[in-house]
Amino acid sequence: MNYLQLLVEDIHSTIVSTIGEDGHPQVRAADMMLWDEGGVYFLTAEGKAFYRQLIEQGFLALAGVKDGRAVSLRGKVRCIGQDRLDDIFAAAPYMREIYPEGKRGTLRVFVIYEATGEYFDISDPSHVVRDDVVIGGAGGDAGTGAAGGTVGGAKTYHVTDGCTGCGACLDVCPQSCIDVSGVPAVVDQHRCLHCGACVHACPVGAIVYA
Repeated sequence: MNYLQLLVEDIHSTIVSTIGEDGHPQVRAADMMLWDEGGVYFLTAEGKAFYRQLIEQGFLALAGVKDGRAVSLRGKVRCIGQDRLDDIFAAAPYMREIYPEGKRGTLRVFVIYEATGEYFDISDPSHVVRDDVVIGGAGGDAGTGAAGGTVGGAKTYHVTDGCTGCGACLDVCPQSCIDVSGVPAVVDQHRCLHCGACVHACPVGAIVYA
C-alpha cells in the first residue's frame, strides 16, 4: 500500500502539531494536498501563527485517521513559496471557495520532505496491521513503508536469547502475534499493539522494549 497516497487522497484531513509561543505543543487541522517522491505538500497563509512556527522550527508531527486506518508522521518541513499552488487548487476544488482566484497572495506551500511515521489499521479489530512510513533521507521507501520493525530508532518489543519457549507471552497477547514455534519466540512487529502484556507475563524477563 502507498501510505502517502492514502494519507493525501483518502484520509486527507489531519491534525498537525508544532510548538507554540508558550513552549507547549499546539495542534490544528490541516489538509494534506499532494504527494510525490519529494514528500507530502500542504499550505497555510503567511499571517498565521502556524506559518511562523513552521518557518522557525522546520519540524512538525501529524496524524490522520479515517475508517479505522491511521497514518502518522514526524519530521522535517520546508516552505517552497507558491510552487505547486496551482496543482493544489486543481486537486482540491473546494479551496477555490476559501481563497478565490486573485486572493491567494499570502498562501505558502510547505513540503514534509524527511520524516518517519506509522501506518496503523484497526479496521479489522481482531487482526490489526501496523507498518513503517518513511519519507526522504529518513531511510527506506517513502511509498511502501520500511520492511520489518520500526524506523527512526523507535523502540519495539522483542524477545531475547533468554527465552525458554514456555509460551506464556502468547497466552496473554491480545493479537496472538508472537510465534513460539522456535526459541527465542518472535514478535510480529506488523501486528504488535505495543501493550506490554508479554513483558509482564514472561517468567524469565526475556522480553524487552528497546
